[in-house]
Amino acid sequence: MSLDGHVQRFLDHLAVGRSVLTVKAYGTDLAQLATLVSSPEALTSEAVHRYLRSYSKGGVTRARKLAAVRALTQFLVQGGVLEHDPTIGIEAPYRRRTLPKVVDQHQAETLLETDQASKTPLRDRALLELAYGAGLRASELVAANVLDLDLRRLILLVSGKGNKQRTVVLGQPCADALTAYFEGERRAKPGVEAVFVGPSGQRLSVRTVGNLVKRAARAAGLPDDMSPHTLRHSFATHLLDGGADLKTVQQLLGHESLATTQIYTHISVERLRDAVSKAHPRSGSGSD
Repeated sequence: MSLDGHVQRFLDHLAVGRSVLTVKAYGTDLAQLATLVSSPEALTSEAVHRYLRSYSKGGVTRARKLAAVRALTQFLVQGGVLEHDPTIGIEAPYRRRTLPKVVDQHQAETLLETDQASKTPLRDRALLELAYGAGLRASELVAANVLDLDLRRLILLVSGKGNKQRTVVLGQPCADALTAYFEGERRAKPGVEAVFVGPSGQRLSVRTVGNLVKRAARAAGLPDDMSPHTLRHSFATHLLDGGADLKTVQQLLGHESLATTQIYTHISVERLRDAVSKAHPRSGSGSD
């Protein structure tokens, strides 16, 4: 079988647990590889280097394409098509990860407690409580269904990336805000199971949720570049600051890899370093 045929097998395998966008991105990179390498036997370390030189101009692109090739070669090794992984020893360029923006706990409280100048203040308050209180992505907020919500047990079944489901725990303030919204404002069209609906009675869009967060931030006197992901990042950071273990935070966020969650430990360390720099007489900050 040609390498192109094995690539298609790999993409079919990948589609079971990954998002459509991820599979599409892998497909684009590996289609380029297949133009240079005709068969698995020709997929050597030298061929991988040649591919990276031909199709990656910068470090970020090179790292992404190498990750795609490595995922393919590991699949082929596991399937007995290759004896050895030709990407072993090929290093991805170092990429300094940009720490995600977060708000501190006081700012989060201010955001949630500020009255919203909105036609749907109860809905907006409930959505903000859920975004920060459970660390949901914007796509997960709009996909949330009433049948997945159990306010008595304070849990919500969330469908995350790749349609993977996880259970998140709600705080009582979030449950109270949702109850007030259901009793006072939610007017969904028949057959619409969405938790959050707009004036038309239909499910909200991701864009609407983003605009809602920005509007709420402005009303609270906070930077208006806030997004639902800012609240998600803040949720994770505040959990770690409060003593939660990394594995628990990983499960609550729905991260596939613990390495993805570890970025929040860096945020917590930076916050500690900043506090020491400002307050400790031997911090070297030069303050009196």
